[in-house]
Amino acid sequence: MVKRFRGHEREITKIACIPKSNQFFSASRDKTVMMWDLQGSSQPRQQLSGHAMVVTGLAVSPDSSQLCTGSRDNSLLLWDLGTGQCVERASVSRNLVTHLCWVPREPYVLQSSEDKTIRLWDSRGLQMAHVFPTKQQIQTHCDVSVDGHTCVSCSSGFGGEGCEATLWDLRQTRDRMCEYKGHFQTVASCVFLPKPTALMPMIATSAHDSTVKIWNQDTGACLFTLSLDGSGPLTSLAVGDIASLLCASFYRGVHLLRVDHSRGLELQEVAAF
Repeated sequence: MVKRFRGHEREITKIACIPKSNQFFSASRDKTVMMWDLQGSSQPRQQLSGHAMVVTGLAVSPDSSQLCTGSRDNSLLLWDLGTGQCVERASVSRNLVTHLCWVPREPYVLQSSEDKTIRLWDSRGLQMAHVFPTKQQIQTHCDVSVDGHTCVSCSSGFGGEGCEATLWDLRQTRDRMCEYKGHFQTVASCVFLPKPTALMPMIATSAHDSTVKIWNQDTGACLFTLSLDGSGPLTSLAVGDIASLLCASFYRGVHLLRVDHSRGLELQEVAAF
């Protein structure tokens, strides 16, 4: 461990980095969001307070001037990072936010919810721009492709019921494009993988069944499954670089995974923190 950042009074739920910066945000069950500097003090640089319950979503705008936060209090807040002031607030009944993503190069924020829906918000006034067709299960997480054309969400479930990820069209029809089925418990995280040269677009998912799966984005075929036995539920995924993934687990910390294309496609655990 290189550095420890202290300031929250309760568990931390989400982390979001400011692109091309040493600064990042953390959300917590203490209802606050804090800004930190990797190179600076281990104390927070800024604290944002405005939610009435645990903060469960963080999304930084593409120009790094705004932060959108979401909570189990059914609300989204938009913050001006220059002043630290809340500039917009929106609330929808039963909209328990599970995750937020800002669409690249657009004023839109994607949001997943415990009410089984995915919503698209226009940050200009924080107005709801679109609601995707309701799923059968809680939507636990969402991600947006680098080109901003598609998004993926994932579902809770048990015994193979639910437990899928879903690809959506963000640009034109806004319809469901593909489903990825094969996990046996809640899918907690879904991410688009960076596209290596001459290979198909791929999506990775992690689930409470202790597996990480890589999928062909276009066909829905499962290309590889890695079982992290003894790790318990896998809670989140983050893309490291074109060949690495970070996966957080209940019992064995954070796993560094390597995507290897030398012999077809393989996913290997190379370290755990």
